Amino acid sequence: MLSKAKIKHIRSLELKKFRNEHKLFVAEGNKLVADMLPFFNCELLIAKPSWMATQGDLIVKELLVADDGDIEKASFLKSPQDVIAVFHQPLYNLEEANPNTNLVLVLDGIQDPGNLGTIIRLADWFGIEHIVCSYDTADAFSPKTVQATMGALARIKVHYTDLTAFLKQQKASIYGTYLDGENLYSKELNGNGIIIMGSEGNGIRPEITPFVTEKVFIPNFPAEKATSESLNVAIATAIVCSEFRRRQL
Repeated sequence: MLSKAKIKHIRSLELKKFRNEHKLFVAEGNKLVADMLPFFNCELLIAKPSWMATQGDLIVKELLVADDGDIEKASFLKSPQDVIAVFHQPLYNLEEANPNTNLVLVLDGIQDPGNLGTIIRLADWFGIEHIVCSYDTADAFSPKTVQATMGALARIKVHYTDLTAFLKQQKASIYGTYLDGENLYSKELNGNGIIIMGSEGNGIRPEITPFVTEKVFIPNFPAEKATSESLNVAIATAIVCSEFRRRQL
């Protein structure tokens, strides 16, 4: 049986201050947890016997057999599944995010956890291993973001840093999306460098703009037609990353 203390501990990890204090995060769902187990150290796994029966040897610090009531009390989901896991947050080295040899995605103030989770999935799909975030970008280890990544968080290294200091050190091309940028589909694009995506409401902040060496624009079609004011940042990221990778085919 799941104790009240453990339920309280799991529920506390919904808040960033407790995630940071304990260096832990929560993942839920049959496939999501199974995908993450090989990549993260698991502090606590709570699962129904039916889920456990589908798995091999489970390497976890603490394993608890749960019933429906236990899962529901600890879950952050409206429709809880069969398993909840508490994982240790990984430690990554920012120096590995090298835009001289790879594409690196930089996020400047992305606020919505769902958008961040989708962008992490996109990075995974397009073979971008490192995402560098401003400190005010949403937390990659919040329950909503973790769920939105659909397991991609296991393969993508997400870093948080002072973007100004990070960009000052770079010599590779730095691309940013702007309304006055060059047409993405006709501009020359490199197979490495940095792609900066700005916040949902304000785009790339002014103090970051001086570091951008290549401004690009995603054109609407047809160009003269009245259209939406802007694209969702996750959709815009998908379009930009797709075009970069298309050029490498």
